Amino acid sequence: MQKKVFQEKSKVISNARMAKDYFKLSLSSMRIPATAKPGQFVQIRISDKTAPLLRRPLGIHRVGPKSFEVLFKVVGEGTRILSQRKPGEYLDIIGPVGNGFDLTVATQASILVAGGMGVAPLTFLAEKLAKRKVNSSKLIVLIGAKTRNEVLCAKEFSDLGCEVKIATDDGSRGLRGKVTQLLERILLTGCIYACGPKPMLRKIAAISKQHHIPAQVSLEEHMACGIGACLGCVINTKKGFQRVCKEGPVFGSEEIIW
Repeated sequence: MQKKVFQEKSKVISNARMAKDYFKLSLSSMRIPATAKPGQFVQIRISDKTAPLLRRPLGIHRVGPKSFEVLFKVVGEGTRILSQRKPGEYLDIIGPVGNGFDLTVATQASILVAGGMGVAPLTFLAEKLAKRKVNSSKLIVLIGAKTRNEVLCAKEFSDLGCEVKIATDDGSRGLRGKVTQLLERILLTGCIYACGPKPMLRKIAAISKQHHIPAQVSLEEHMACGIGACLGCVINTKKGFQRVCKEGPVFGSEEIIW
């Protein structure tokens, strides 16, 4: 079944700084919220000028009846411009794009693992899982970041009833080390949902294989068109080369040739 993708002029509702270089952008939308699924993303045209030319792909963080949110970090000129967009301005949006997480495999012991900006789509996922009440116990959310100042959305997950554990590289909050170390300490059953840097996802795939439990991973790749035409975001899988923007961004960890 062909997924519906829309192009809209979305009004900026708010553009709030969450932490140094991190922003939450809220946009109005009549059609995207109704069809968006956790793990999908939108393609945002940063400005009406010719530069920056390419749209920016951002994972859908949360949705409302007539709005949705994205999180982003200022890492270059495009995201710097996006951080300066004001309420009342309009942005050209294409979405929802890509294949999201499969919620039908969610079990009593679902574990969500987020590295850095990987918290963005997993917040949306946690909301869906909490509403479906697929767990007799709390959802477990593991968040990894470089420092305590880069730990995002912990309160949002807690407010959803999730059990939240944190790891930071410098030990300034939670475990000193990697979020995958937290994962290895948990009695692994059920399924894993993960989003974050590729080294983290590669390690999660190995843990998943070792413990014979399924894992779905959302990949972060550079995208140009975002609709599968340019082949700029292909990865090698057991099914051959596949496009992160089209066949992904979510894949079963066992599908990917790491």
